[in-house]
Amino acid sequence: MLIRPATPDDVLAVLPMVAKICALHETWDNAKYGFLPNPEQGYERWLKRLATQERSVFLVAEDEGRLLGFVVATVEKEIPVYRLEEYAFVHDLWVEAEYRKQGVARELIMQTVERFQNLGVKQIRLDTVAINEAARRLFASCGFRISTIEMLKELE
Repeated sequence: MLIRPATPDDVLAVLPMVAKICALHETWDNAKYGFLPNPEQGYERWLKRLATQERSVFLVAEDEGRLLGFVVATVEKEIPVYRLEEYAFVHDLWVEAEYRKQGVARELIMQTVERFQNLGVKQIRLDTVAINEAARRLFASCGFRISTIEMLKELE
C-alpha cells in the first residue's frame, strides 16, 4: 500500500468513495447531512483544486494501482477574536470496507498531521458523527481529543 498526494487525475476515482461517505453520513444523521442529489458532483471541482494547493492536504491510499481510501483537509482562518489565526480542518476520511482495520486510515491521518506540521499549522480539527465510535477511537489514537460537542435542534 502506498499513501501519496492526490493529483487532479485521481479525483474521478475518489468520487465514488465520496458518494459512499455522504450516503453513510446521511443514514447516521439526515438532518445534519441532508445532501442534495449526487453530492460527489459538487466535490469534483473542489477536489481538483485542492490537489494543486500547497496549504491543503489531499492524500490517497493506493494498492496495486487501485485507490482504496482518501483524506482531504484544508487550512481555515479562525475568527479574529482568538490568538490562533488559522487551523487545519479534516473534512473527509474514507477507506474502502475491504481495507479497513489494516492501518490505512491511521496512516492517512498521521501523514496529514505531518504535512500540516511541516506547513507550520498549529492545530488540526475534525468532526465525527456521534454514533461513529470507531472513528473517535482512531482519532484519539492519533493524538486528537474531544474539544466541543455540537448539538442540533431541528425547527419546523
